[in-house]
This record gives sequence, structure tokens and C-alpha cells, in this order.
Amino acid sequence: MDSSVGLHRVREPLGVLPQAAWRLDTCADIGPDEVRVAVERLNLDAASFRQLRDTHDDDPHAIRAEVRKIIANRGKMHNPVTGSGGMLIGTVDEVGPDSPLGLRRGDRVATLVSLTLTPLAVTDELADWDGRSEQVPCRGHAILFARSAVAVLPDDLAPAVALAVFDVCGAPALTARVVAPYAQRQAPAVAVLGGAGKSGALSLAAARHAGAVNTVGVVPTPAERDRLSAAGLADHVVMADARDPVALSKAVTGALGRPADIVVVCVDVPGCEHGAVLATADGGTVIFFSMATAFSAAALGAEGLAADVTMLIGNGYVPGHAAYALDLVREHPPLRRLIELRTQAH
Repeated sequence: MDSSVGLHRVREPLGVLPQAAWRLDTCADIGPDEVRVAVERLNLDAASFRQLRDTHDDDPHAIRAEVRKIIANRGKMHNPVTGSGGMLIGTVDEVGPDSPLGLRRGDRVATLVSLTLTPLAVTDELADWDGRSEQVPCRGHAILFARSAVAVLPDDLAPAVALAVFDVCGAPALTARVVAPYAQRQAPAVAVLGGAGKSGALSLAAARHAGAVNTVGVVPTPAERDRLSAAGLADHVVMADARDPVALSKAVTGALGRPADIVVVCVDVPGCEHGAVLATADGGTVIFFSMATAFSAAALGAEGLAADVTMLIGNGYVPGHAAYALDLVREHPPLRRLIELRTQAH
């Protein structure tokens, strides 16, 4: 079996890739092209953490118990409800002689691949996690494959901040990739749903960097409105429930004077697909960068609205995405402060 993509680590059902598997082998003994990481902290993705909080009525003990159970049963952090996981930081413990990842023992790294496909064993019962944060201090080990993506932690950012940036670094990179061609032929207007979140704030900064001339950040609460306005990352900040298609469309078109050329969905709740489509101009593009997205609802909703829009699934990987996100944070102090505040809030 192909060890470069982790097929040999799949225990159930056989023949699928690790992400699609129900259970993975977490044996600490590594193959020639694998890397073992001593885990320090997990970062649960926003959609998964929200689902856990909602299901357990914000009971931190129940949330912690559920995460422990998922990892123990599946050999990875793969929320069976949302289908999502997150990522981790840790220290390289052992490197196989044929590993192409360029890592050395002792490197402090962040994984840039999902926990849904990363063999993970936890040895401390998550005893140091209070169950109230997306960031989960823990002890254990994880296994990286030859085709895994990983980044060495930067020296100029706190590990918790770097982890938060790496967790969503695919969003700003894909946003920039989509905005740049528009900017070469017109003055694109960009709307970001969930603009005060980590991925949303980074995407707003990336849109400007790539040539957007009019941006709007959509947020659900006054607190997030004030936070995003203070950061100055968007030309307009509006409040709207992204699950209300008409209200969302009115908020975006009211701020921009027309529908957006590009809408980036960075919210962690389901039901935002139709509003995103309705807020997008004909010939425009919607980027769904949320694990809460129902892609069938997006496709059928666009069809039902006779909307001529291109819809993209943000898969979390764009070449150079980690370095690009870090550069955005370094070049925009207000963005850095916003992410630091969100990290402290958790």
C-alpha cells in the first residue's frame, strides 16, 4: 500500500484514504517516509467546536469528554457530525530516513493538513484543557506522511497566534488567487461573511492586497462590528445574519452599491449558502471556506435562483499559503492585534 498518503495507516474500512477512514492506526513506530510529532496543542476547527458546544450546552466537561472519545475511537480528531477536525503544533520527535518533508528532530512545527487524516494518540486525557477553547493543550503523538504539509513555527509570533493563523491560512491565499485576475480587468468589490473571525479578517486583508477596491465585512453582533471597524480591514462593516438570504443580500448591496463580485464565506454555522449566492453579482465568484457549508444546498440554491456564479470549495491548501498568511499578519499590525485578541478570548 502507498505509504506516502497513509494508506497503510487505515484500519477501517480498508482501501480508503486516511481522511475518509473511520479509524486509523496510531502506532508510534514510524515507517521510512513518516515523521512522528510530540503533540503540544490542538486547534479544533471553528465549525466542529461550535457543534460540540451546541450539542453539550456549553458544558466544558462534556465537551472535553466528547473530544477524548472521538480521538480514542477514531485514532484521529475527526468530528463525526461536522466531518472536520483542525490542526496541531508540536515538536518533531523522529524523522524517517526517506521523509521528504525536510524536518529535523527538535523542530517545532504546525501541521497544515487536517486532523481528520492525521493519526493521533493522546496520553494525558486532555487534563490541561478547560473545554472552553478551540485550542487544546495536550500530550501525545501524531504521525505525518510523505505527502503531508507542515510548517516550522516562526520565532516572531506566539505559538498560539501562529497556530491560529496556520489553521486558516488557506483562506487568504485562495482569496488572493481569485481576486487578482478580477483586479486586472475591473475594480472588484469583495464581501467576506464572518469578517471579524480569523479566516475572515485574513481574507479581507488578502483581498485588499490582491487589488480589491471596495470591501465589506459582514458580522453578526455589535461586538464583532466594533472589533472589525477598529481594525480598519474593510471599507464597510455591516451587521447581518448570514443565514437570512434577503437580509444578507440587502446588507452587502447597501454597503457596496451593488452585489459583490466575490463573496468569501468564513462563517462557522450552517445555512449561509443561499445568502452568499444572492449577494454575488452575475458572473461573480463565491468561495466557500467553511466546514459548515452544505455544498448540495449551495449548488441547488444557485440553480433555483438562476444565479450565474462560480462556486469554489476552499480546500485549505494553496502553494505558499502559510508564508503568505504570516506575511499579511506581519505587515498589518491591526490584523495581528485582532487575531491576538481572538486567541486570548479563547
